[in-house]
Amino acid sequence: MTAAGLGPILHAFFVDHLTRQKGLRRSSVQSYRDAVRLLLAFVASDKRCKLSGIEIEDLTFDRVQRFLRHLEDGRGNRVPTRNQRLAALRTFFEYVGSRAPEMFGTCQQIAAIPTKRTPPPATQFLERDEIAALFARLPSAGRHTVRDRALLLFLYNTGARVQEAADLRVEHIDLERGPRARLYGKGGKWRTCPLWDETARLLRQLMGDSPVAQAPVFCSATGKPFTRFGIYKLVRRHTARLQDGGSAARRIGPHVFRHTTAVHLLEAGVEVNVIRGWLGHVNLATTNRYADINIRTKEAALRQCAPPPGVGGPKARAPVWRNDETMLAWLASL
Repeated sequence: MTAAGLGPILHAFFVDHLTRQKGLRRSSVQSYRDAVRLLLAFVASDKRCKLSGIEIEDLTFDRVQRFLRHLEDGRGNRVPTRNQRLAALRTFFEYVGSRAPEMFGTCQQIAAIPTKRTPPPATQFLERDEIAALFARLPSAGRHTVRDRALLLFLYNTGARVQEAADLRVEHIDLERGPRARLYGKGGKWRTCPLWDETARLLRQLMGDSPVAQAPVFCSATGKPFTRFGIYKLVRRHTARLQDGGSAARRIGPHVFRHTTAVHLLEAGVEVNVIRGWLGHVNLATTNRYADINIRTKEAALRQCAPPPGVGGPKARAPVWRNDETMLAWLASL
């Protein structure tokens, strides 16, 4: 296949396969775009040609392997980023194999490239007293007082992803038949979350008496819909004073509110499958991790099944040598 064949495959992959068939969000498509763009730039540099000079046969298994090493050694990417790029390339080459049979063997080799193991990132969440302190410190007057308080409370109430909050429209809020919000999540799936009365009151105040159905709920100072980055900046600004153990301030983003919602629901005794539906997790294993980090729930369970007094028998006496100061002093001198 000539260089003219690579362009149509790329176009069909992004426009038809990812957007129309898989229904991915623009942000997800852009993630695939970045991975493929970096690979093509690496291949062009390795082949010493322009991007337009790359042929489909130039996308070899060896080049993909060297590209993955280049991400870590040359670009300084961490292992999770390398794994994310690899996942995107697997999807791309799977599509290439379906369109260019002569590439099928290469595509199979790339599909077999293992994902590097890496410890999962620490899951940050806010304690209940931190949530209370955060809302107590929010400004009580100002142009964006209601908006900021409503947005932060909405994130905590629903556990929404930042893109779900940015995409929220007036028509997705139902304040009449029991306050609730419909969220458009990953994979084009909708879910419904109930709202607290206080959340509903702030949203009603924010949206006004005669809202337009397609209007965004959360807007920037210019009146345009909030972007993910705009929400991130707002959250960072209001949480900057929350400190970890009285030391340096943590970097708290919108996703920390999502973790906080999950942990607090678990502490309240909500069944894990309900939390899974609340957060829109596809895999229950994703939700189960919150049970692993919630030490207070484990301590409460331990108290519930504590052994009765006396089952352990008489307390063992400490060995004599542990109380022999002379022997301990001699050992310390060795």
